[in-house]
Amino acid sequence: MSLILAEISDGIGTITLNYEIKRNALSEQLVLEIAATFEKFKAERVRVAILRARPGAKVWSAGHNVAELPLGGLDPLGWQDPLRMLIRDVEAFPAPVIALIEGGVWGGACELVFACDMIVATPEATFAATPAKLGVPYNATGLLTFLNAAPPHIAKELLFTSRPMTAARLERQGIINHVVPAGEISEFTHEMAQTIAHNSPLAIGVMKEQLRILAAAHALSPADFERIQGLRRVVYNSRDYAEGINAFKEKRKPVYLGE
Repeated sequence: MSLILAEISDGIGTITLNYEIKRNALSEQLVLEIAATFEKFKAERVRVAILRARPGAKVWSAGHNVAELPLGGLDPLGWQDPLRMLIRDVEAFPAPVIALIEGGVWGGACELVFACDMIVATPEATFAATPAKLGVPYNATGLLTFLNAAPPHIAKELLFTSRPMTAARLERQGIINHVVPAGEISEFTHEMAQTIAHNSPLAIGVMKEQLRILAAAHALSPADFERIQGLRRVVYNSRDYAEGINAFKEKRKPVYLGE
């Protein structure tokens, strides 16, 4: 059974997450299906892509499938991690990607949404970045996605507290483009997509790639890169990392010792 629904109409491609039994958790299978659909959209020269959950969803996505993360001693978010690859696909997709958000966005799903070019959400939508709650060491490209989307103090609050933030607050910070009632959000987002689709796809594609390159243009010395990777290894080799993953699987509150 496919974990997504996909359609193309008038140059607009829509991907609907269809894994409600697991709260649209970003499992490897789901992520690979989304990535394959983006490839199809590219071949069909789709001018705008919309990424959404089913209308009325209480959870847009529960984030990375924690059951697929290693228990310890291995990088949980390495270069070849499926979610990391999907986020690169979204950023490199030659047309704008609009995230249409209903319900809660948890964990790695926050980064996926922030990697999209525009975000439209309902007033009830919330965002909770949860790596600290799970004890997962985030990687540098993931943190850069947050810093490119949010002011540093907001990114830090999201990442350090793991508490949900409302769509209204994120709209005030310029992170969300529009907050629209649930009964109007599909039509509103489609009209936005149509407006974009009527503009020059070549000009938009070139500007998107230019913006992607400029957003990533942060000088980093080899020593600093090694320092970042070393800091991450401290976490995924730790007792706390294994405790966070085990506590999630056992549905209990983790006990972190800072070691």
